Amino acid sequence: MKYFLDELRIISPVAWLIALILAGGGVWLFFVVFVPRDPSVQNWPMTGEVAFVTWIAVFTFAFVLLLGYIYADAQRRGMRHIMWTLLSIFIPYGIGIILYFVLRDPLMVLCSKCGTKGRANYVYCPQCGEGLTRSCPVCKRAVESGWNRCAYCGTKLQ
Repeated sequence: MKYFLDELRIISPVAWLIALILAGGGVWLFFVVFVPRDPSVQNWPMTGEVAFVTWIAVFTFAFVLLLGYIYADAQRRGMRHIMWTLLSIFIPYGIGIILYFVLRDPLMVLCSKCGTKGRANYVYCPQCGEGLTRSCPVCKRAVESGWNRCAYCGTKLQ
């Protein structure tokens, strides 16, 4: 639960505000514009109207927050955040959203020496040259923990 709340905190207050405005505006639009003008909707029971408009409002609210999350998450991962947000909006049936979560880059890592952000696959800091991850002593490529040999050159690791 703590991880989920930490992830929600990256969504900007502007996205929260837009989500509230759109959800509330949808409720207002339904009850003030559609119900009085559409005779088929006037025949619905009040519980049906409330259930329908609640579902639409919750869906709109969640969708806008998801887009806000994609924008902020792509930005913190050093990805093209505007492009991914637009793809998530315009590729239909949620495929853009699924593609984002499948193809997103790993989180950036901070250099312990200078504090510069670097991609997780960087072996050395692009600013000061400090080692960011464990690397092969021969070919200098990143190696994962638990490897006994370098997967790229076969060198035995400590």
